[in-house]
Amino acid sequence: MKQAANPDKERHALMEKIQMVDFALVELTLYLDTHPQDSQAIQQFNQLAVESRDLKGAYEKRFGPLRQFGGSFSGYPWNWGDTPWPWQV
Repeated sequence: MKQAANPDKERHALMEKIQMVDFALVELTLYLDTHPQDSQAIQQFNQLAVESRDLKGAYEKRFGPLRQFGGSFSGYPWNWGDTPWPWQV
C-alpha cells in the first residue's frame, strides 16, 4: 500500500535543494568575478542557473509564489498572503 505524500516534507526537501543550488550560484558568481575566463565555471554557472529556475518553477507550481517583484505570478485570488512563506519553511 502506497503511503500518502507529506506536503511539509516535500516543501522542505524542495526548498533545501533550491537553497543548495542558489548557494553554489552565489559562490560561482564570486569566483567568476576574479576568474572571468574560466569557461568550465561559466558552464557550471549556466547549468545551475537553469536548475535553479526549474526548481523554483516546480516549487511555485506545487506550493505557491516564491519570488517577489514580478519574479513569480500570483494565482487567483491574490495568494501572496498564504502561509507558510518561503522564508518560514
